[in-house]
Amino acid sequence: MHAWEQIQETIEFIEEHLGEELNIDSLAKMAALSPFYYQRLFSRLVKKPVAEYVKLRRMAKASEALLQKEQRILDIALELGFSSHEHFTRTFKDTFGMTPEEYRKNPQTLNHMTKPELLLHYTLIDEGVPLITDGIVLEINRREIAEPICFMGAKQDVPIQHLDGLGTESGIDPLDALWQSFHKQKQTVLGLSEDAEEVGVTLPSLEEGHFSYFAGAKSKTGAAPDGFMNWELPVGEYIVCSFEAENFEALVMDAIYKAQQYIYNTWLPNHKLQTEAFCAERYASHSPKTTSMEIWLKLKK
Repeated sequence: MHAWEQIQETIEFIEEHLGEELNIDSLAKMAALSPFYYQRLFSRLVKKPVAEYVKLRRMAKASEALLQKEQRILDIALELGFSSHEHFTRTFKDTFGMTPEEYRKNPQTLNHMTKPELLLHYTLIDEGVPLITDGIVLEINRREIAEPICFMGAKQDVPIQHLDGLGTESGIDPLDALWQSFHKQKQTVLGLSEDAEEVGVTLPSLEEGHFSYFAGAKSKTGAAPDGFMNWELPVGEYIVCSFEAENFEALVMDAIYKAQQYIYNTWLPNHKLQTEAFCAERYASHSPKTTSMEIWLKLKK
């Protein structure tokens, strides 16, 4: 068994026993490593120390459970291994910036710690061959664009820690409000078709420590209204990663992180390919009914 497989085995165990006391020595023994080397290897592969990872996965589960309003908050806390309502509330607020009660009264889209799938670091698939892992299906192909494709929408600068593909930060999703605002004005202000293909584009920002994110929909050429802008998917050859998930939340919170992790950390380096400094997420619609999307990366010449 490879070292990453040993760590993945403990990740799966943690996921199944989040409500129990998790002991470093026991996890290290499961991985056939000393506690010292287990913690070092875990931190290197998962990008978080073991204890912090466990806390953040508990908080991810808590954010889901709190939406089930018939369940008492104290019961959720106890089921996730917290000794008291107070301890749970303090940890939740430290993680997401609001109390469980505030979140339950006013649910918001939250970034959370994704359960890693370390297989994606070490498995190399051929073009056109699907990879099925941990509830997602992804496939990589090359495509050509002969004419630019125009989109109209809005752009926002966002702190770099919220960049899709990190998958390790927790807090309120700063892009959710941008998408909600765009959808409210898509037809009424921008005059775009309700079923027009939508795109989310990650771009470099002039503001240090930030990236720019464009949310828009396919449009005809023409000036955008005040407060909006046009963006074109340029002519060229692209690497396209298509993937599916069980539901929209899994698609935009977990699957996109795992797909980007795979394509940037494994597939492109192994094929010795470089891409332009933007990443386009293409959706039929960025809506709760959507369960599939594509990541388009333009190859450098």
